[in-house]
Amino acid sequence: MIERYVWDLLDADETQVAVVGGKGAHLGGLSRIDGVRVPEGFCVTTDAFRQVMAEAPSIDDQLDQLSRLDPDDREAVRRLSAQVRRTIEGIAVPDDLAAAITRALGRLGEQAAYAVRSSATAEDLPTASFAGQQDTYLNVMGRAEILRHVSRCWASLFTERAVTYRQRNGIDHRTVRMAVVVQRMAFPQASGVLFTADPVSGNRKVATVDAGFGLGEALVSGLVNPDVFTVRDGEVVAKTIAAKQRAVQALPAGGTQEVAIDAQQQQQPALTDAQVVRLVELGRRIEAHFGRPQDIEWCLVDDDFRIVQSRPITTLFPVPEAGDQENHVYVSVGHQQMMTDAMKPLGLSMWQLTAMVPMHAAGGRLFVDATRRLSSPAGRAALLDVMGKGDPLVRDALETVLDRDDFVPSLPDAVPGRPAAGGAPAPIENDPAVVKELIERSRASVAALERDIRTKTGPELFDFLLEAFDEHKRVLGDPLSVQAIMAGMDATWWLNDKLQEWLGEKNAADTLTLSAPDNITSEMGLALLDVADVIRARPEVVAFLQDVEGEDFLGELAKVAGGAEARDAIEGYLDRYGMRCVGEIDITRPRWSERPTTLVPVLLDNVRNFAPGAAARRFEEGRRKAQEKEDDVLARLRALPDGDRKADETKRMIDRVRTFIGYREYPKYGIVSRYFVYKQALLAEAERLVAADVLPAKEDIFYLTFQELHDVVRSHQVDGRLVQQRKDAFRAYQALTPPRVLTSDGEAVTGAYRRDDVPAGALVGLPVSVGTVEGRARVVLDMAEADLEAGDILVTTFTDPSWSPLFVGIAGLVTEVGGLMTHGAVIAREYGLPAVVGVAQATRLIRDGQRIRVHGTDGYVEILP
Repeated sequence: MIERYVWDLLDADETQVAVVGGKGAHLGGLSRIDGVRVPEGFCVTTDAFRQVMAEAPSIDDQLDQLSRLDPDDREAVRRLSAQVRRTIEGIAVPDDLAAAITRALGRLGEQAAYAVRSSATAEDLPTASFAGQQDTYLNVMGRAEILRHVSRCWASLFTERAVTYRQRNGIDHRTVRMAVVVQRMAFPQASGVLFTADPVSGNRKVATVDAGFGLGEALVSGLVNPDVFTVRDGEVVAKTIAAKQRAVQALPAGGTQEVAIDAQQQQQPALTDAQVVRLVELGRRIEAHFGRPQDIEWCLVDDDFRIVQSRPITTLFPVPEAGDQENHVYVSVGHQQMMTDAMKPLGLSMWQLTAMVPMHAAGGRLFVDATRRLSSPAGRAALLDVMGKGDPLVRDALETVLDRDDFVPSLPDAVPGRPAAGGAPAPIENDPAVVKELIERSRASVAALERDIRTKTGPELFDFLLEAFDEHKRVLGDPLSVQAIMAGMDATWWLNDKLQEWLGEKNAADTLTLSAPDNITSEMGLALLDVADVIRARPEVVAFLQDVEGEDFLGELAKVAGGAEARDAIEGYLDRYGMRCVGEIDITRPRWSERPTTLVPVLLDNVRNFAPGAAARRFEEGRRKAQEKEDDVLARLRALPDGDRKADETKRMIDRVRTFIGYREYPKYGIVSRYFVYKQALLAEAERLVAADVLPAKEDIFYLTFQELHDVVRSHQVDGRLVQQRKDAFRAYQALTPPRVLTSDGEAVTGAYRRDDVPAGALVGLPVSVGTVEGRARVVLDMAEADLEAGDILVTTFTDPSWSPLFVGIAGLVTEVGGLMTHGAVIAREYGLPAVVGVAQATRLIRDGQRIRVHGTDGYVEILP
């Protein structure tokens, strides 16, 4: 019979986390796997914990205080969590619960030694492992001691580290319950951890085993370095045997102690190769049972493995589903689009439906399968060439995969390669009218979409949108538009290559493209300077904006002296650019029109840091510098042998780049303009679903794919559990760092610059905008929280077009993600900002406020003393 307060481990399985906690549920599941031995034991259920918590009414008030704490306020968290623990440990175990535990001990042997282990309901989950957040006690002996340690496990739900972990992961303290696992002690010769996937690279075909002598606490506590074995395809392919001077062993009277290892044994492996392979085979069986890679704690007792814990490895980046067993190489879309944050399901599916190539979702991100192109010589050369110009780390990562024997099959040419950069530019005339025509086509298409969508609701809206997506792709794939983009990019590459060859000058095109016409993104940044001019002249408006909080502030602004003019200026800006936002490729992200407070700090920075008329002056200054550079370059070329020909060719390319490079930014503007129209229509549909009590909140549609939302609109039924699962998954995905390249084995390949021409200690990246600048680093992860002064250097993860308003007030740029032709690089060149992109972990290695020197010509960053 299953009691309310005590369950035998054999009665539990993975579906009963709410009753026996994550550890208890996994141990119960492990007990059911053929060939897997788990030390016998029982679980004190969450019902017991609930009853004990009810014995202390003061707990409610303490948890209220705890939930209000900032997780970074470590002293307050430490003080209040200790108070909660003391309260719980001070509660006597109720008689009926003590009797149930005693009966369970009687069945297993009351005089035996036990491990008493916490098992929280938010523990060992697919999205959050909570490893080490609560407590375990080993070699506990006697009824009274076991009862005392059960209370200590309950209290450990509120250790400082557990409280902080929950708050950072958005988990309410009140929703978590604690069960306690009580198991017969295993007294092992060796113990350790098995990862069924490589926890560093993510490779699912590689397992690693950490092993040491005695109990596993020696490894967990860092007392000793473990032996490390790497296993692939049933064979130990690498191993490191550590000098293991200490071990933790059980004491006869209870508890544990550190002991010295005999000198002759210290260099001996804790496991034989055969034992390691056998352990990994067990791990693969466990992995198959749980359906995902596992982090497994094991003990070796008399040449027999006992499994004492198994949890998901939550740090691995998921692998796209291919539906076959073939090798695949995936390239990150986010690194090309300058948006590596996790996307919600509606955002993912909308981008997939409007993209020009098939895309695969994994970990809240999108990837393109590059395997086919890499398998043919011409396709491989063309892809590596394009990737290398965009992001050298992606190219290096792809080459790393290609260097491995037979991972990518070699096939005959099937994908014709694009002509290499530096060759003849696309066949299009140097005619500014071409760009004007393309912009007008895009505007007309968006206007038609806005007009035609107004009357569409219900299932008819979704049918209309599917047709609109076809038009979306037609505009995006307009051959003339593609020619114009490539003309500007090819001319840029031609100028950089030829002027370095002829004049020894690096990245000369950076200056030649300053203040290029028709660049919608740079115009957006300058236009906000014009809005600041309106605000600066009205002190009451400035004072009002300094205290803005709600998103409805524009209505109140009109009541302030001069506020009507300021409101009109802001609304005019939003009419043109309000569809933009950080991470704008995700349709679910709030747009500036929806959250105009995002722009307020930038506006106030512009008011403080610039004089009136700054926009026109900056544009004219850039145009003048570009003209002076052109005159200088042409004069120096004419002085060379065959100089007139070289100068004439260069002049044509300068005209070409200035005609077309600005248009590079417009297609993205068109995409985002269309996305805002789609979003407004879908949110209106969501409001109808909320009014019909189908959805509790309109934002819930963000956690459904486009097709799933279509089904909900048709059926007026929604699976609330699915929505909650998607919310939980999205929260977990936010903590993951997407790789530039990912293989079907799960290996994240990062790539390297492989340069030896930078100073020691410098951070290496890609040079995208010439010049050298020294200044204060401002590490900004959220544009709305930017606080910049003139001369600051912006350091951030990535920049998409929405960051452009910040660019007018900074002196340099450093990003973790980016390439030569990505938006941040283009706008940095437009504004003449020295910039280095693709600097791995820049936001972690550079501290906010440090002085740094950005070498935009040579592609590295120095941290100054």
